[in-house]
Amino acid sequence: MDNQEQSLFDRFPSEFSHIQEKATGLHSPRDRELLTILRDEREKNLSPYAFRTKDSRGRKYDEKPCPVRSPFERDTGRIIYSQAFRRLRHKTQVFFNAKNDHICSRIEHVIYVKYIATTIARALNLNLDLVEAMALGHDLGHAPFGHTGERVLEACAKKYNPDMFFSHEYQSLRVIDVLEQRPNKKPGGLNLSFEVRDGIVSHCGETYSEYKLTPFRDKPTEDLLDPKKALHSFPATLEGCVVRISDKIAYIGRDIEDACVAGIMEFEDIPPAIKSQLGTNNSQIINTLVSDLIHNSLDKDEIRLSDEAGMAMKELLEENVARIYRSEKIKRYENTVKNLLEGLFEALMGAMTDPEKTGRSTNPAYRNLMKFLEEYPDKSASDVQIVVDYIAGMTDSYATTSYEDIYWI
Repeated sequence: MDNQEQSLFDRFPSEFSHIQEKATGLHSPRDRELLTILRDEREKNLSPYAFRTKDSRGRKYDEKPCPVRSPFERDTGRIIYSQAFRRLRHKTQVFFNAKNDHICSRIEHVIYVKYIATTIARALNLNLDLVEAMALGHDLGHAPFGHTGERVLEACAKKYNPDMFFSHEYQSLRVIDVLEQRPNKKPGGLNLSFEVRDGIVSHCGETYSEYKLTPFRDKPTEDLLDPKKALHSFPATLEGCVVRISDKIAYIGRDIEDACVAGIMEFEDIPPAIKSQLGTNNSQIINTLVSDLIHNSLDKDEIRLSDEAGMAMKELLEENVARIYRSEKIKRYENTVKNLLEGLFEALMGAMTDPEKTGRSTNPAYRNLMKFLEEYPDKSASDVQIVVDYIAGMTDSYATTSYEDIYWI
């Protein structure tokens, strides 16, 4: 009998010799061991620079392994079933609280990042389960109204505590570590693996000149708890580097598509030199950047674009800043958002000073705040942190409704 005709139990007898229990379903030790061996066998054929699941630094709180899913597959499940993930469909990417169904929402952007990142990872023979979890979780902490909401929320918090800061990357880590709760209410939030948490907090996609990424494999685990270190270092895995650069590739052309709908910019407005390098529409831009990145990263312990493509991407991103993100229409939106979030923040901070009175209010905005407080898991948080977490978790429409409930007469 050759190897192909033998069962795995026959081929690897020593691996199963310590298991006496007869298989009675997927909860049996024998089945768990078999599935682990199958996964390890598959991962032996990954790139030498890929991350192996068996090498994971694990979770903050130990758990019994899932009989079917790898730790990273399990993390993906926890992410996509979270409330924070569901709310992304009603959060801004660029254009605030859009009524046009064809304008990109935050959840669409996340799906684009996942698609692009897994395409790259598959070509480079990296760990797809790890990439998928990072990509789907990378924006869980985004505030309503996109980066404008992020900046306004931080400014509001600093009025009460100058040491406070807000970044969606670090808020994403706070969401998965603290704010989201599993059905069993065990400590540690979603209790995701170190590698996924690292990829999420280190995903920064707003460094336009960056197109060469090398993993920080020796990153201390405790660095994730230090915002300055967590936000200013490369991911610990090559898979995390893929997600980080895929974030830029996903929005660079898609934002122009939305700008076309809004009447702000057309693809024809892209300077000819950039168009000749990257393409004349979103599809061509993505294809050019992904193909270039794969070509220049194959069989290397880095993720990189060619200098020509990297500089062209940087220049196009800068064009987007000048023509879209700083356009007069966006500035009008920003003024509206600033007024809304500042008013909402001040009203909620006032409500926190007298929770007994707030609890008696019939105003839906205050009643919902009290409900949030009842379920809030961080009992040591300051009032400022609580209000920041509450507003950051809102969708565009819910923030608008809450503001109207408080201020409209």
